Parts: sequence; structure tokens; C-alpha cells
Amino acid sequence: MDRNIAETRNGDWLVLAVTGEVDLSWSQQLRAAVLRALGQAPSVAVRLDGVGYIDSSGIAALVEGFQQARARNQPFVLLAPSQNVRAVLELARLDRVFQIRDRLD
Repeated sequence: MDRNIAETRNGDWLVLAVTGEVDLSWSQQLRAAVLRALGQAPSVAVRLDGVGYIDSSGIAALVEGFQQARARNQPFVLLAPSQNVRAVLELARLDRVFQIRDRLD
């Protein structure tokens, strides 16, 4: 599966739609995209329904984005995580930390 991060705007939100596997070889691209988005938009959502696999480095990139957003008082949400991503978030108990939504509205 190809890896990609597509950016779209939805009002104040910049939505990053992530597809493919997020592992150590690619998590820095996700980290860079999330941090760049936080500098470009008042609110950031990371759509994860196209992610089949995520490892701890990918989770760390999302946590860093969450921490940066919180420090700036910016909304930061995870949108529609796939079953595999949700399982990792729940295992790490991060489903209690992140704001997770099925849709933006």
C-alpha cells in the first residue's frame, strides 16, 4: 500500500488524511506534516482510517503533535482511526488522552 499524507481544508480545520503503514521508516514524515499543519491552521485533524499499521514511532509522532497543540491551545483530533490504529491507542491507553472522533462535524 502506498504511503501518503493528503491535506484538505474544512473551515478552520486542516485535515491530514494518512494512508499506508506508519512505521519507523516513515514516522518522521508524519511528525513533520503534523507539526507543519499546526503552524498553518487554527485546528488540526489527523484522519487515520487509511492506516493499516502503526508502530510506536508513529504513535510518538501523534503524541508530539498533541503536546504541541495543547501548548498552543489548538484543537487536535484523531479522525476515524482504523481498527488496527484504535487497538494500539487503546493498548497504550491513549484513547483516553487523544480526542477521537468519527467525523469532524
